[in-house]
Amino acid sequence: MTKRSASKDTVEFPVAVWESAETKEELEDWLLAQDPKAVRQLRRIRRTEDLAGRGKTLSDVARRWNTKL
Repeated sequence: MTKRSASKDTVEFPVAVWESAETKEELEDWLLAQDPKAVRQLRRIRRTEDLAGRGKTLSDVARRWNTKL
């Protein structure tokens, strides 16, 4: 589990996580997975939208944000 130091700008990672992460996104994913509230929200979204067929395709999202894949 992460520990927050006195500064809100500092987060401590276990050494194994820090050494195995290849990108900043992997560290962010690990942090997100440690937050029970975020995990519950992601599970709810998956249950109510993705599994119910109401999710968006990547191409739809790209069009909405005017981004090319």
